[in-house]
Amino acid sequence: MTLPASTLGVIAAIALMALATYLTRAGGIFVMSRVPIGPKVERFINAMASSVLVAVITPMAVNGDWGARLALAATLAVMLLLHKPLPAIGAGILTAALWRFLVP
Repeated sequence: MTLPASTLGVIAAIALMALATYLTRAGGIFVMSRVPIGPKVERFINAMASSVLVAVITPMAVNGDWGARLALAATLAVMLLLHKPLPAIGAGILTAALWRFLVP
């Protein structure tokens, strides 16, 4: 499916993406409202979140520049040290920004 690169085409693309996002989220809520949350389902949900995170980060670690790799290392180090995601994310962002600022 191709859309023309006009204003109407852009609006149609945004509307289709919004609809797909809404249906995905609403479908997840609908399905999970019918599934009893027991220990097995909770472990599955926790493992799924981690696997999605690894799937997002791995290509960046493999194909990214040294700024991305150092940012991942800094994020991992701070997360292991503090066990808090917000400072870890901040350390990763700061590391990538400093690397890209200092190394042309």
